[in-house]
Amino acid sequence: MILFDVYPLNDITIVNGQGSYIWDDAGNKYLDFYGGHAVISIGHTHPHYVKRIKEQLDKIGFYSNSIKIPLQQQLANKLGEMSGKEDYQLFLCNSGAEANENAMKLASFHTGRKKIVAFSKAFHGRTSLAVAATDNLQIVAPVNETENVKFLPFNDEVALQNYFAIHAKEIAAVIVEGIQGVGGINVATPGFLQTIRALCDEHNAVYIADSVQCGYGRSGKFFSHDYAAVNADIYTMAKGMGNGFPVGGIIIAPHIKPAYGMLGTTFGGNHLACAAALAVLEVMEDEALLANALSVGNYLQEQLKGIAQLKNVRGRGLMIGFDVPDEYKNLRKNLLWKYRIFTGEAKPDVIRLLPALNIQYKEADMLIDAISNALANYS
Repeated sequence: MILFDVYPLNDITIVNGQGSYIWDDAGNKYLDFYGGHAVISIGHTHPHYVKRIKEQLDKIGFYSNSIKIPLQQQLANKLGEMSGKEDYQLFLCNSGAEANENAMKLASFHTGRKKIVAFSKAFHGRTSLAVAATDNLQIVAPVNETENVKFLPFNDEVALQNYFAIHAKEIAAVIVEGIQGVGGINVATPGFLQTIRALCDEHNAVYIADSVQCGYGRSGKFFSHDYAAVNADIYTMAKGMGNGFPVGGIIIAPHIKPAYGMLGTTFGGNHLACAAALAVLEVMEDEALLANALSVGNYLQEQLKGIAQLKNVRGRGLMIGFDVPDEYKNLRKNLLWKYRIFTGEAKPDVIRLLPALNIQYKEADMLIDAISNALANYS
């Protein structure tokens, strides 16, 4: 049997990781500014994280949601405390796509409506409804196509107001990333998010804050939507939530009421997942990682803006993007193969920086020096 060939792979096999560094099977050391696609939030093999999971594995790794799992309530308590959403409700699942799928389904249950408003360049996942709300026709199969999702221009308040003026009674939810990741590090303006909140309030629609990539402290606030000083009705989470262990979830405002059977999951909220997620929050709190993400992220942006060849440096905290002119289109490959630095991308010409939230100024300077040298000696 061979693997289903859907990923273009770098010819690198990573076998070890520590903090913001990873090593391949040949002993080569790499600086990780990719974080496995924004997943590694507290660094590779953080000792507290490893200890938490090992201790839980010695007790029990899994049992179903048919019994009480006290770790789930412990996670809910810590998440409420860290996020400032203590009166919200938590539903646990396994991935960002599942989180968004469940959020939109829940919004439809709550409102009795079918229409979802999404935005240009949105990415919400690859499951049925999540991919239907994703602005990329290449990954939308015919079976996923639906008239129940309407795409509007991102950050366009007038277009949103005009659509609500005609279709308000049909709209179940508006789903929006506070910072678009796959779309290219496009930051939602506070005014845009405030308009979403006002329209959802006026017309009893549900505001879904997709925080799968831009949440969990990456922006320097717990949720990037917090920059707009509004509360969403549902926040979706995954990626950095488990530091590599598959865990996702949604937190749900108190006015949205549950019912038995409304949502469900086999593996979501299992003992190991909760142990991993609790370890992440504990490290974030103990090491003040939101503050670190903001300070190191601001420093990185300032330094990147000083490199003349890079265009439109943008982002918040440690979710940063910049455009690479066509004459330097191999910059990302050069950083990987010549300087052994992993970075992310958004096609066609954006480099994304998504490192662990505890990355230090030393590593930031290493990246800046590598980019400067790579551009000065470009080939």
